[in-house]
Amino acid sequence: MNLRHVLPFAVLILLGACDKQEEPIGNEPIVNEDPATFKEIGTLDIGDVGAAEISAYDPNTKRLFVVNNGGSNRIDVIDMSDPSQLKVIHTIPTNSGAVNSVSVSNGLLAAAIESTNKQQAGKVIVYKTDTYAEVKTVQTGALPDMVTFSPDGNLILTANEGEPSSDYSNDPVGSVSIINVKENYQVVNVDFSSFEPQREALQQKGLRIFGPKASLATDIEPEYVTISPDSKTAWVTLQENNAIAKIDLTTKKATDIFPLGFKDYSLQANAVDLSDKDEAVSFKTWPVKGIYMPDAIAVLQNGGNPYLFTVNEGDAREYDAFKEAVRVKDLDLDPTVFTNAAELQKDNQIGRLNVTRTLGDNNNDGLFEALYSFGARSFSVWNGLNGELVYDSKNELDMRVQAAGYYDDARSDDKSIEPEGIAIGKIGDRHIAFIGMERVDAVAVYDVSDPRAPRFLQLLKTGDAPEGVLFVSAENSPTKKSLLIVSSEEDGVLKVYTPNTI
Repeated sequence: MNLRHVLPFAVLILLGACDKQEEPIGNEPIVNEDPATFKEIGTLDIGDVGAAEISAYDPNTKRLFVVNNGGSNRIDVIDMSDPSQLKVIHTIPTNSGAVNSVSVSNGLLAAAIESTNKQQAGKVIVYKTDTYAEVKTVQTGALPDMVTFSPDGNLILTANEGEPSSDYSNDPVGSVSIINVKENYQVVNVDFSSFEPQREALQQKGLRIFGPKASLATDIEPEYVTISPDSKTAWVTLQENNAIAKIDLTTKKATDIFPLGFKDYSLQANAVDLSDKDEAVSFKTWPVKGIYMPDAIAVLQNGGNPYLFTVNEGDAREYDAFKEAVRVKDLDLDPTVFTNAAELQKDNQIGRLNVTRTLGDNNNDGLFEALYSFGARSFSVWNGLNGELVYDSKNELDMRVQAAGYYDDARSDDKSIEPEGIAIGKIGDRHIAFIGMERVDAVAVYDVSDPRAPRFLQLLKTGDAPEGVLFVSAENSPTKKSLLIVSSEEDGVLKVYTPNTI
């Protein structure tokens, strides 16, 4: 995966304003807010492509720390004391590989930095948020792509992708680094080699292990981490592998891998536009499956159950030695299954749809009996205890974006809106999810107070290719109102939004 990795804070579930004025915040009363009324109140351009990727906010200093790989690799520091007047006040140079992610807790800033050789160990550098002084440098696994503090601030976790070299001669083990802040930043790297005996059974449920000559441990590519409110359990998306892993943070061992299965686009509720050459935005059913392949993940505890929210981006492996994506028109389809193959393979049908060549030819006769495309063009909710799917947004994101006039038909053949980032926050007594969609430059806002039945509230226009989606609670906000901060990697633009007071 490239550097486009969302949200070090995307998973934070922070307390917002309370509808009932039960407690004051300092000397100020808690305000009532309408989460369906977020509007832009501030913007700042900090660069071009590669700037403004991921952001983390420190309530103590009222500073926003933003990943900026638009030239030199660095972290820009933004004064957030007045969100309508954002300004860069400092830069922290990292003097090494690209910064992939940042997270803040208790006056500390953690930055995940890859090695200049991605197959070598990366590192986390910890700084003080007030003085920018370096506190500690900790070695991680290869390619730490996302970093987050545990809610109690005692642990730092990184998702280490362990991407292969372009010739696939070096494919590092994918892992999660668990760094103990309270014990002089001691680190334990957790990998998934213990699941090798379960490989076949997991693959039958939808786990993808398909790299050239790869073991399960080397093929696994951790993408994004979320942590339970009690800081005892972590869940990790394994994007390329189409799964979620569960880690016990007390024993520091991976306990489960939940394969996610596939989405059926032949169902009317999942109707999609799969052609960029049909001269229309037309949502139809097709004999195609979607591979969920989530990027970001967030956890919401409800009724004693952990619900995992994923944004199902999809991401094909593309290296010199191995390219999995192929157009449907370039495949040989089994005529006994696809009786209208010649028609389907036209450009104005699904001929240009990108699918994986690693699935669908079950008997290895060179004829594909099924088609599997990348991502699911949706967000989903999973049971964090057993991996059961409890909700999927089906085609609602596509439909909402099209109705707003934001849909990009040029992406119909390749992951469409591309949901990538998510943040969940609490506003009053309601839990609100913010879904970033990279290819349509927008964030969808949902009430997820009932995780089994999310309810759409509004759509917000963002900068070009939103990467970081960050919620700041009213309690922690410099304005004492909830804030949404979106950072976009293609134009380097930060935008801040806040809801109306009721």
